[in-house]
Formats: sequence, structure tokens, C-alpha cells
Amino acid sequence: VQLQASGGGWVQAGGSLRLSCAASGGIFSEYAMGWFRQAPGQEREFVGGISRGGTRKAYADSVKGRFTILRDNAKNTVDLVMNSLKPEDTAVYYCAAAPTVTGWAPSTKDYYHDWGQGTQVTVSS
Repeated sequence: VQLQASGGGWVQAGGSLRLSCAASGGIFSEYAMGWFRQAPGQEREFVGGISRGGTRKAYADSVKGRFTILRDNAKNTVDLVMNSLKPEDTAVYYCAAAPTVTGWAPSTKDYYHDWGQGTQVTVSS
């Protein structure tokens, strides 16, 4: 499946952004989806994941209560709604897709088969 992330930009601390990831070339509802981020000089880290039907969600501790993952299987999209943004949220954000035959392991990078190109989020203090 091909993934295209969008919605990144610049925002002041305390603000909000909504990222969107559009999928094509596969049966979207058969994939669990995830969001990861990578800051300069750091490893790519898990942000959140959602099961193929949207009933299961997982979040990194650093974003719990501030970020929400939503998916629309009719539109083949998964969004990351980010509120109360902090400067440490600054990173390139990537969406990823995992064939669900591999179970449920949303925080593991190897769980995902396909990755989008990333979208930059910059939060200023």
C-alpha cells in the first residue's frame, strides 16, 4: 500500500495540528496503521497506532491525552490529531501500514510493512 502524509507545519506551543495519511493501492481496512516521528539526530519513535477496525488504539506515553488517532476506512485515511503541542513534539512524522496477519504490535517498527514519506511538524516555544 502507498501512503501519503500531509498536514504538517509550524505552530506555537499549546497549539494544534491535524496530520492526515492517505492510502492507495491496497485494501485499507486490512491494515493496522501507525504514526511514528523522528527528530534530528534521534531514532524514529512510536507515536500511536490503530487497529484495522479502529477499535484498538495505542499511544506513546509522551503523547497520551494530547494526541488522537482516527481512521476512516471509507476514505482510506488515518489522521493524527495533535493538541497541546510542545516544542519536543518537533519532528518529521511518518505514517505506516501493517498487514494484520502479523497480529497487533503497534509500537514496533518492524510490525509495519509500508511507510509514507513524512511530514514536518515544528513547534516553537
